Amino acid sequence: MVAKEKSIRVHNRLAELRTARGLSAAALATTIDVSRQTVYAIESGDYAPNTAVALKLAQALGVAVEELFQLEARTDSRIMEQAELLDEEHAASPGKPVCLCRVDGRLIATFPEAATWSLPVADARITCAAVRSDGQAKTTVELFVPAQGLEKRLLIAGCDPGISILGRHLGQQGVNLVAAHRNSTKALDLLHRGSIHVAGCHIRDEKTDESNLAAIARIFRKQDIAVVSLALWEEGLVVSSGNPKQIRSVADLGRSDVTIVNRERGAGSRLLLDAQLRRLGIAHARLRGYESIATGHLPAARRVQAGAADCCIAVSSVARVLGLDFIPLVSERYDLVVHRRHLSLPQVQALFNTLALAAYRRELEHLGGYDTSVAGHRLI
Repeated sequence: MVAKEKSIRVHNRLAELRTARGLSAAALATTIDVSRQTVYAIESGDYAPNTAVALKLAQALGVAVEELFQLEARTDSRIMEQAELLDEEHAASPGKPVCLCRVDGRLIATFPEAATWSLPVADARITCAAVRSDGQAKTTVELFVPAQGLEKRLLIAGCDPGISILGRHLGQQGVNLVAAHRNSTKALDLLHRGSIHVAGCHIRDEKTDESNLAAIARIFRKQDIAVVSLALWEEGLVVSSGNPKQIRSVADLGRSDVTIVNRERGAGSRLLLDAQLRRLGIAHARLRGYESIATGHLPAARRVQAGAADCCIAVSSVARVLGLDFIPLVSERYDLVVHRRHLSLPQVQALFNTLALAAYRRELEHLGGYDTSVAGHRLI
């Protein structure tokens, strides 16, 4: 949908009147005590003069200000579309930036990750508050980018801190990756609802210690999806550099001098913590900070780095990047889940090709400490 909106701009006849009076830009600039560049900027419409300069120009040219400057209505074309919000838990207030991707013909909008030193990269902005319809939050967005090509993007939900590496290598193949940072349970739910192309997950089964397949089987029929491994990683206790509290195991988290930061419900890290506590017979109430939540491996580790907590459970890659100490608990597989109907999409094929690239694997191993020996292995 293309919406037309009228805006007001100032039109001026400065160049026309100056030329008619035989004045050069330099001569006029000297008369009104501005630079020649200022005169040219006014004439081109790049600079709107203040009241004093406007009056001086009118006097120098012997005309009324109204003859020199007029208000001109201009019609702007804005690309407006209805989008489904992937981030129903966040307030969708007007002006908020969003990233866009088409999934099965539906325009999906997700909020970009907050940037530390710069504005987030976005495709559109929300123009009105979200309205729930058929159980889905919907809103109108104004696009900054052409609507064509959004269906060629790949929308992945997951919590892998290495998603930026994957995105860069996909970009070299012409695929724009849109990453929605979600925990494993939420990512699988979004895939089940058909809102994303790929879900990333790391959920261990307590009984078998197997990664992901039991959790996936509770939601999807085997014939409906494909499961491909991304990597093996270690998950464990992330503590301050030098481990000043001498934390060695989950049992130490019950000490009165230790404060943790936890993950949100449904996160693989929280499920791991709860499983370890049950094995040790430690009640949640004994842990200081159990109800203090950070959404994501890196946000949780940054709390530890900042001294707001003594420990969190996260993957080893975030400890490595932030210069923190790490005590491993488990080695687990991070898998990607895709609907079979999406397997033939060029961007999904590019994803699988990327998993096999030596350059991608090398970067993931060296920077994040991942084990990529299983990358690209088809499990289902």
